[in-house]
Amino acid sequence: MAKNRKKKNDDEGIGSFILEFVIMLAVLSGIYYCLFTFVFSNETVSGPSMQPTFENNDRLIAVRHFDLKRNDIVILKAPDEKNALYIKRVIGLPGDMVTSKNDKLYINGKHVSEPYLNNSLAKKATKGGQLYTNNFTLRRRVPKNSYFVMGDHRDVSKDSRYFGFVKRSAIIGEVKLRYWPLNQWRVF
Repeated sequence: MAKNRKKKNDDEGIGSFILEFVIMLAVLSGIYYCLFTFVFSNETVSGPSMQPTFENNDRLIAVRHFDLKRNDIVILKAPDEKNALYIKRVIGLPGDMVTSKNDKLYINGKHVSEPYLNNSLAKKATKGGQLYTNNFTLRRRVPKNSYFVMGDHRDVSKDSRYFGFVKRSAIIGEVKLRYWPLNQWRVF
């Protein structure tokens, strides 16, 4: 009789453990789902437009709720490709006039430094006598609730110079973390 009671208690203990484990797994899965649906975005870089800041297949975490500032790196819905996402740097804020002349960026007539362009790709272009960023001047100011974005690899990036301003509603998240590859881990 004592053996039966002990076996019954052991069976209840295992059953209770399994039930608690399943409940804990369901709760954690629900939390993960909610976080990556409403708070974070987990993305993979595809293409060279943000080199050398980001390389192809880098893995990123972006925050979905944010206030944009100049030079923030964002994930946005591609305005020229259905179901595609782009990663770009915010250059022009609402009300800004953006100009690039002789590889110097001007916002509202004032020179703005771009230290992220001090890289081998830019040096290679300028060494060959080419401009890294083609000269341009916006025809109008960046509209309200819109942004002017560009990739860091200026001579290959498809960005606002080609597809125009990006509405705030098209911006999915602000990049906060590169977690892959592990040796390139970085907080932005």
